Amino acid sequence: MPHMAIEYSANLDAKVDISALCTLVARTILETGLFEPGAVRVRAFRTEAYAIADRLPENGFIDMNFRIGKGRSAEQKKRAGEAIFTTVSDHLASLFTTPHFALSLEVREIDAELSWKKNAIHPRLRGK
Repeated sequence: MPHMAIEYSANLDAKVDISALCTLVARTILETGLFEPGAVRVRAFRTEAYAIADRLPENGFIDMNFRIGKGRSAEQKKRAGEAIFTTVSDHLASLFTTPHFALSLEVREIDAELSWKKNAIHPRLRGK
């Protein structure tokens, strides 16, 4: 389980290829070497209603919420977060040339006792 939920302001539609961003994030997650391919999920949610800072219509945001299962050290979690944040920041560099964009990422560890899953993808990708 690494699940990335990307929430973004609707005014970014013309500025960001969100599908390409999802693919980039998925590739970066796998490149950390900390997660199995069959567990990776990256999805994006367009936000129609929002109020950002001084409420200028050109203000936009991307908020990333990265949920992962237990079993990784604090250093590994930090390394994964930094890799994702750096990659996305670099990819969106043009948005930082204006004073109207905010990017955030939070890594959350899921309590295994309160998380249920069934995954038919794992056996296929594991070759079993």
